[in-house]
Amino acid sequence: MDWFMIWQASLETLSMTAWSLLLTVIIGLPLGVLLFLTSAQQILAHKGFYQALSLVVNILRSVPFLILLIVMIPLTRVLMGTALGVQGTIPPLVVSAAPFFGRLVENVLRELDPGVGEACRAMGANPRQTVMWALLPEAMSGIAAAIVVTAITLVGYSAMSGVIGGGGLGDLAMRYGYQRFQTDITVATVVVLVILVQVMQLAGDFLVARLSRK
Repeated sequence: MDWFMIWQASLETLSMTAWSLLLTVIIGLPLGVLLFLTSAQQILAHKGFYQALSLVVNILRSVPFLILLIVMIPLTRVLMGTALGVQGTIPPLVVSAAPFFGRLVENVLRELDPGVGEACRAMGANPRQTVMWALLPEAMSGIAAAIVVTAITLVGYSAMSGVIGGGGLGDLAMRYGYQRFQTDITVATVVVLVILVQVMQLAGDFLVARLSRK
């Protein structure tokens, strides 16, 4: 078994997950906040806008990742210059995960005590101040938990990208484990993925526990 090859594939999976997670948070966090603020009985409540945005989020969440991966190939080539490897996998990962993360953020904010926002409004805070000074700090542990869930989801999605040559452990398992019948490669990639997810979950649980105590 070529352990160097497995090591390289593991680094590619980590790279795909890290970059796509960063972009997912950058896009998904404001999306989730906007969904929350424009929903009924909130600061910027707007039924039409919320329903339209919610529909887009639901549509993107309902498309299976493999189908999205294939459909986005032309756009991915324009954005990244290639639809293969680590670079070619990041755009569909972000498009798939950002709506998912945004919905998680919305749900976290909904679980906060309504008195937090009301107190800010009573003191004359505008929507931006309410979000930055009250809502996000109060929801930090929940958002951290949502990031962990999203990161683990991205690891699974990145493995699926191997079907079309997306690189990483999934690509390794497809090319060597499946097409060349090297079962040991398949088993090794599964073990590495399980270990990776467990490490991410443990680190995430530790972080959420620290934030909850604060």
